[in-house]
Amino acid sequence: MAEAQARPSFFDFDVTKMMADFRFRPFDLEKWMACQRRNVEAFAQANQLTVEAVQAVSRRQIEIARQALEDVSALWRDLAQTGSNEDRIAKNTEYAKQMLEKSISNGREITLLATKAGTEAADVLRKRACETLDELRDLAKQQSAH
Repeated sequence: MAEAQARPSFFDFDVTKMMADFRFRPFDLEKWMACQRRNVEAFAQANQLTVEAVQAVSRRQIEIARQALEDVSALWRDLAQTGSNEDRIAKNTEYAKQMLEKSISNGREITLLATKAGTEAADVLRKRACETLDELRDLAKQQSAH
């Protein structure tokens, strides 16, 4: 029975003694929340840029498709006209060459639109990330000064 009393009980553990040297340094909650609010605003801005870019790319792709259909219709009209086989082959070859050049040009244009939008959105997030790190550094300096 004496042995049972000599051993420390779990319920006798004093947390306040263990935490006596721990110093909770409060930080400025308002500044922290303002920082987080600006982070959310930056994400919203990057998202808006992305949405606008997707819309611009989609509009341009629709324009390209419409133009391609008009070009095919014009080709069929030209091919329906009577003429020699050499003339038809020449027209068909010229059309194929033009379509290849347009396809490459259009693909390049779409790629540039998408790349520009991605870069703009990434720049917004990169800038905000740097600002956040600066703000956290300043908050830590203020906290250590207290």
